[in-house]
Amino acid sequence: MLTTVIFDMDGLLIDSEPLWGKAMQEVFADLDVWLKPEDYMHTTGLRTIEVVDYWYRHFKWENRSPEEVTKDIVDNVTDKILQDGKAMDGLYYILEFFKSRQFKTGLASSSPMQLIYSVLKHFHIKEYFNAVYSAEYELYGKPHPAVYLSCAGELDSSPPECIVFEDSVNGMIAGKAARMKVVAVPESHNRKDTRYSLADLQLNSLKDFTEEKLENLDK
Repeated sequence: MLTTVIFDMDGLLIDSEPLWGKAMQEVFADLDVWLKPEDYMHTTGLRTIEVVDYWYRHFKWENRSPEEVTKDIVDNVTDKILQDGKAMDGLYYILEFFKSRQFKTGLASSSPMQLIYSVLKHFHIKEYFNAVYSAEYELYGKPHPAVYLSCAGELDSSPPECIVFEDSVNGMIAGKAARMKVVAVPESHNRKDTRYSLADLQLNSLKDFTEEKLENLDK
């Protein structure tokens, strides 16, 4: 029986992926590293340090360590989210949906806790979550299932009791590897990606989730 829901954050609950792109572009520009918009697709869903390491291996910049660059990006994107961040369509609807059904609710994100707490406060949604967990505490990030398994542990839920909501392929794989039901809500430009067929359910918006869809997942 499904008793628990765990949400990803970036690109699912808040429209932060474009802001991540801008923040990385600005920080990388200072390093004389220039990425095309499609380049960011290679690292969607990864932890920030993994993104930086990925491009460091490719460009081998000097004078700034990957750890320093990571901090610069996180600080930059935090500022941008607090200034210009917007909720994804259906954010409050989906949180109220599961709250009214007394589901245990968790957040499992690749973002660092610094950013997660800023988002929860800015969008006034902290009260909805019984557990909040960052992949920065894990040895491996998504698509490894560790962050979802750890969040489920914090909620005292077994994996088969959990539904995961994700927007990225890496996150979807992490949820499936954790033996959880996965609802994929890809961004519009990714909806035709056939890899999302791995999900138990694919939606165009969080607002498309209904009681009937919940019952079908629970069969």
